[in-house]
Amino acid sequence: MNGADIIVRVLEEQGVDTMFGYSGGAILPTYDAIFRHNAEQEAKGKKPIHLVVPATEQGAGFMAAGYARASGRVGVFIVTSGPGATNCVTPIRDCMADSIPVVLICGQVPRPAIGTDAFQEAPVFNIMSSCAKATFLVMDPEKLEATIRTAFDIAVSDRPGPVVVDVPKDVQNWLGTFKGQGQLPLNGYRKRVAALNSSHISKAEGSAFFDMLRKSQRPLLYVGGGVIKSNAAAELRIFAEKYQIPVVTTLHGLGAFDSTHPLSLRMLGMHGTAYANYAVEDCDFLIALGARFDDRVAGSAARFAPNAKNIAHIDIDASEIGKVKNVTWSHVADARSGLIDLLEEGRDFKKDFSPWLNHIDKLRQSHPMNYDRDCESVQPHYVLECLNEITHGEAIISTGVGQHQMWAAQYLDYKYPRTWLTSGSMGTMGFGLPAAIGAQLACPGRLVINIDGDGSLRMNLGDMETVTNYGLPVKIILLNNQGDGMVRQWQKLYFAERLCASEKRSHKKDFVKSAEADGFEFSQRVSNNRSVKETLRAFVEFPGPAFLEVMVDPDAGVYPMVGPGMSYKEMVTGNYIPARAEEVALEIEVPDLF
Repeated sequence: MNGADIIVRVLEEQGVDTMFGYSGGAILPTYDAIFRHNAEQEAKGKKPIHLVVPATEQGAGFMAAGYARASGRVGVFIVTSGPGATNCVTPIRDCMADSIPVVLICGQVPRPAIGTDAFQEAPVFNIMSSCAKATFLVMDPEKLEATIRTAFDIAVSDRPGPVVVDVPKDVQNWLGTFKGQGQLPLNGYRKRVAALNSSHISKAEGSAFFDMLRKSQRPLLYVGGGVIKSNAAAELRIFAEKYQIPVVTTLHGLGAFDSTHPLSLRMLGMHGTAYANYAVEDCDFLIALGARFDDRVAGSAARFAPNAKNIAHIDIDASEIGKVKNVTWSHVADARSGLIDLLEEGRDFKKDFSPWLNHIDKLRQSHPMNYDRDCESVQPHYVLECLNEITHGEAIISTGVGQHQMWAAQYLDYKYPRTWLTSGSMGTMGFGLPAAIGAQLACPGRLVINIDGDGSLRMNLGDMETVTNYGLPVKIILLNNQGDGMVRQWQKLYFAERLCASEKRSHKKDFVKSAEADGFEFSQRVSNNRSVKETLRAFVEFPGPAFLEVMVDPDAGVYPMVGPGMSYKEMVTGNYIPARAEEVALEIEVPDLF
């Protein structure tokens, strides 16, 4: 068979049921192979590979990312050379920053033309090597099959991430034998993965950990996206409940621990809940699981968790240990295996942390999330509270990037892993809509809602039509504050209210008409508080694609807020969330029942 057929055969072998992509000259042989493969499958009464064509290649990348984030499987997208490939740089970097397993297959000009500035040629290997977990340029067609298979293995093994395979057009047309097995001999990588998979916490390490927990009076679990990626949510819940340790999660950790659970303090960090951040300030033993102490969490690393006498860190990536914050105990492993080992080592450990839990409850009661509930303008917080009453933490939520993203993180419940899809590290506007499409295709029976802002939605607005083209019941809520709200908030706080390039109140875009033009049968606008609840319920219950624009208060802010480089002690809680008046003395004594 030809190289293009080999590519499709390996995709089938890897269980790929959906792929996203945009065609073009250098990838045409592979698209032709997809067409022929699907025709053969349908003739045999089998299910073909679902090919989804977005508005742009960037949209294809974010759809693959949404598919991967919601399902845990590898997302696949296929594009042509030159601009097709370079349009995928942002989603590839986004997936690398958030550890998302995707495989991108790019067409490339024929091998003899590489380096001649041929039509639609770009140095994909050079560009993507800086952004991806691994990048391959297939110059030897005999290695094509093994390379594609290896790409899938690398994407999901060790710390997950994106893999790019650049395939010249003449390699796609090359005729060879499909072997049905084999990968590239990446001996160093495979030894490292094997060592990681066989890593276990020793009895000495376990004893040291529980000795720190025994001496602790105020332990706190700091949980990141690694818990979700390693499918460790069940083990985390057992661990937290067994030892009665409260839990704070990162933005990407939302859903790793049921946010309605009594031990949950929800999100910490720059826009985390005040009570979560105060708990971090107060804890004396911080246990980090699959988290990396990034700048949005540990803004001032030296002053992060200042009362923690000990910090433990379990992470799959050894380079993350001690990179930002020095720790006193660490173990390199995925979060699930680390938790299983700790549960085994601590099976007889007992200690009563009820005084600490009482302190946590007081923090919750004294510093609850709140906003201006008397304002005549629609408050975005209120919209999301109303939505939460309808979804009860059962929906898959995707977002763009900005204020709406943070409000969705703060005011919606997340009971399960893989129900919160957002661009965290890269903070890519335009992520939400295509990610929701990918998630809906990965989870066809689930309610998928994209919560977006007018700035973010504009970035990939063309994929509104993709929703209706494929008849997907994706719901889109646009919280329209007529501008780049998060930028405006920073400009008000740090740039003397010089609102440069962030105001869009004069823009003429009618999003409701635009949605109607793209085929949305439900396309409505709400601009007053009285209509919010009723319209939201009709929107969610609508059986097909639905679009709802809510005109919200342009001056609404995201609080709490820990300014860049600031400590949690300097957190600004705004006008409606009570802050600590002064340093709180910690006099919590926990009896040792071990």
